[in-house]
Amino acid sequence: MKIMSINTGSSSLKFSLFDMDNETVIASGLFERIGMENSNCIIKYNGVKLEHLIPISNHTDAVNALLDKLISLNIINSLEEIDGIGHRLVHGKDKYSKSVIITDEVVKDLEEFKVFAPLHNGANILGINAFREKLPNTLMIGVFDTAFHQTMDEVNYIYPVPFDWYKDYGVRKYGFHGTSHRYIALTASKMFNRDDLKIISCHLGSGGSICAIDSLKCIDTSMGFTPLAGIMMGTRSGDIDPSIIPYVMEKEGKNASEVIDDLNRKSGLLGLSLKSSDMRDIINAFESGDSQALLAFKKYCRCVTNYIAQYYVELGGCDLIVFTAGLGENSIPTRKQICDNLSALGVKIDEEKNNICQKTIKLSTDDSSIPVYCIPTNEELMIARDVKKFLESGI
Repeated sequence: MKIMSINTGSSSLKFSLFDMDNETVIASGLFERIGMENSNCIIKYNGVKLEHLIPISNHTDAVNALLDKLISLNIINSLEEIDGIGHRLVHGKDKYSKSVIITDEVVKDLEEFKVFAPLHNGANILGINAFREKLPNTLMIGVFDTAFHQTMDEVNYIYPVPFDWYKDYGVRKYGFHGTSHRYIALTASKMFNRDDLKIISCHLGSGGSICAIDSLKCIDTSMGFTPLAGIMMGTRSGDIDPSIIPYVMEKEGKNASEVIDDLNRKSGLLGLSLKSSDMRDIINAFESGDSQALLAFKKYCRCVTNYIAQYYVELGGCDLIVFTAGLGENSIPTRKQICDNLSALGVKIDEEKNNICQKTIKLSTDDSSIPVYCIPTNEELMIARDVKKFLESGI
């Protein structure tokens, strides 16, 4: 059974083609700079990596090029070999609590929900339409980033603002990275042969979110109405006092959108370090004596620590803390600092094990009060698994 996972951005299209009989990747790749000069195509298969410039005017061109490449490179013999396609969809509001077959109604809802994720949902629609045009008879499933978080109770998803804002405009916490957090929950459950685990999942990348999980269900999560809320990130501020916005508007003569753009694109590690949004650059800088980079590093780790501590209390204890995503899987100093910050909870890091990256491994000592693990996430596989379930159900 061959299933493709698709992640469409405003100017990119990322794909993974799986053999779901054994959950192996047949091919993967990226089409980037769609609609721009020097559009680029990267294809990986059979240990080979091909990269070259090709003209890609729009997402339909990208899909056509992708499918042509799969056949011309003999990765598949015909398009009929693709049994199903799963699309990563960012925002399903509170209507979608699970993955669904993509229909005209789903596409219409994505259009309606664009106001909540204008860059992402619009791109998702372009990807869906392009694939539906080329493969009209292939099953397509939508997998929502927000779906996993729909198990939060009202106390956790509601904001203490006028209640009419929620009723009339949908102002509430939605959460994101749900597919990654769900993958971690299911993987940990399988590892420990338990479905009642209390897990604090730390998805740390250029974006980042923390999720409190109890018995495979999201209880709370750090991102909110938008992905700007929660922990400090590569370029995003995370939680701040909202009164800062009108204050800076007045001081700098900016409008609200411009200040929000600053909070999304010029804040976080980049804003504090005055150097980079990449934690590797931050660490190199403070190890060379850059005090501003050290401030950014410590603030980042403190933000993550605070959410872990909050969710420890909220869950009534914790069976497992998990680091995942690019930064969580690879940044040795970041994991150590966060765990050191949690020493009051009895968390202890094994420094030798913490030096190992990009694999599932226990990071904590045997006498740590809470086991700490690194578990590499795999959102693409999670999407493909959802498609497989629909195919096997005969729908």
